[in-house]
Amino acid sequence: MDRQTSDPFQRLVTALKRLPGVGEKNAIRLAHHLMKEPPGTARELADAIVCLTELSRPCSLCFAPSLSEKCRLCSDPRRDAATVCVVENVPDILAIERSGNYQGLYHVLGGVLSPLDGIGPEKLRIAELRDRVERGGISEVILAVNPSTEGETTNAYISDLLRDLDAKITRIALGIPVGGELEYSDKMTVAHAMSGRRKIS
Repeated sequence: MDRQTSDPFQRLVTALKRLPGVGEKNAIRLAHHLMKEPPGTARELADAIVCLTELSRPCSLCFAPSLSEKCRLCSDPRRDAATVCVVENVPDILAIERSGNYQGLYHVLGGVLSPLDGIGPEKLRIAELRDRVERGGISEVILAVNPSTEGETTNAYISDLLRDLDAKITRIALGIPVGGELEYSDKMTVAHAMSGRRKIS
């Protein structure tokens, strides 16, 4: 496409619509917002995208995007390397990090098991997780895979795969979110909340 003759606004809208969850209206809104920003903002955004897609590579340990062999978290000596939290994708790491309550490392699977979609164990980083735990030095593996049907299948598969190793296998607690109302919660959420109850006195 000729950048000089094409409509730059429409070109940006078309590009933004390729992003998941961004429809025509949201793409137009975002393009309009960017058009009003200083040129430096657009350059910073473009540079961040290029850096992520062209310069980054999977971390050799956790498989999150990194500019070096190991990502920022895996390279941090202050993190607890004996604890590994297993997540589906990178956004899950960001969500856990925002909580400020976890100081261990991560392992990014790259999705969940879904036979109907042709996603078996060989298409995820499950074998790499097994190898990582086998090498030793890991005392706990925390399963933080989303509690969908596929996620529960993935949790069960990983639990069975690691059962013969020394690491303790745990999973994050599930239940009613803070500020949520019991009557509006779905039955799976309530079931997990009830089964995950703990003693308080």
